[in-house]
Amino acid sequence: MTSPPPPDSDPPGPPADPSAGRRGSAGSGKGRPVGRAGRGPGARQPWWWPSARLAVAVAVLAAVTVLTVFLTRPDHEEGALPGSGEVLLQPATAPGPDPFTDSTAASAGASPPSAPPAAPPGDGDDVRSVQGSSPGLYAGRSGAASCDVAQQVRHLTVNRAKTTAFGDIAGIDDAAVPGYLRALTPVVLRRDTRVTNHGFAGGEPFAYQSVLQAGTAVLVDAHGLPRVRCACGNPLTPPVALKNTPATAGEPWPAFRPSDVVVVQQTSAVVDAFVLVDPATGRWFTRPRGTTGATDRPTAEPAGAPAPGA
Repeated sequence: MTSPPPPDSDPPGPPADPSAGRRGSAGSGKGRPVGRAGRGPGARQPWWWPSARLAVAVAVLAAVTVLTVFLTRPDHEEGALPGSGEVLLQPATAPGPDPFTDSTAASAGASPPSAPPAAPPGDGDDVRSVQGSSPGLYAGRSGAASCDVAQQVRHLTVNRAKTTAFGDIAGIDDAAVPGYLRALTPVVLRRDTRVTNHGFAGGEPFAYQSVLQAGTAVLVDAHGLPRVRCACGNPLTPPVALKNTPATAGEPWPAFRPSDVVVVQQTSAVVDAFVLVDPATGRWFTRPRGTTGATDRPTAEPAGAPAPGA
């Protein structure tokens, strides 16, 4: 008969596992400890390991996305923007580089005139100044707006980044942009006009100097200053003075003459109504500030006003 084992001896264990030396075992105390990261192909991973892998994957995906956007976003075309000391010549209906919005210009209201009026006499400088309230400075179609203001509001408020950029340039809060646009008056330039224009690219606005061709549809403020170019939705501000006669970028139109370019000066008083000329009929009419044609009224040709050639 087999004798029972001594009281102090351990019972016999299971058969030896040939892989025990590689994996280790919870009860043997041999091999690599469980729960240590990077301690062998069969070791249990730490609790934070899946999160770390996810974070790395997200970071890589974000980097790829940013690179893709950078490489595929519409950059400025070479030569599209003026360099330092240059102004960009912009035809009446061309959107120009990196526009804020699609065009909201009425096809009947934004066309180059065949014979724009001569620039007013000046002091010998290349660019003349003219008051924003001057009768005949602007043109239009009696009873019709040259720009769809309601559509312009929609275009500029559907994109928050553009709303903010437009408001910053205009000096107003984001929430005030729709009301600001509705308070402007749609007209058409009768002379080639210098302005500071603004495009939008890469989520940010940028400024450049430009000359808008006579026949360009714009929205003007209560002091007669052009504030929006309807062919692109770009905000406009007064031009920056340049030390020397600027060079031009872009293709000049047949009637372009540097000596005929004007700069609009804001009036000290609010303009209640703009005196416009209809280039199709040669008739003069008034357009109350902030209206779009429904309340236009015929008026007599102002004394000394430039001939209705635009």
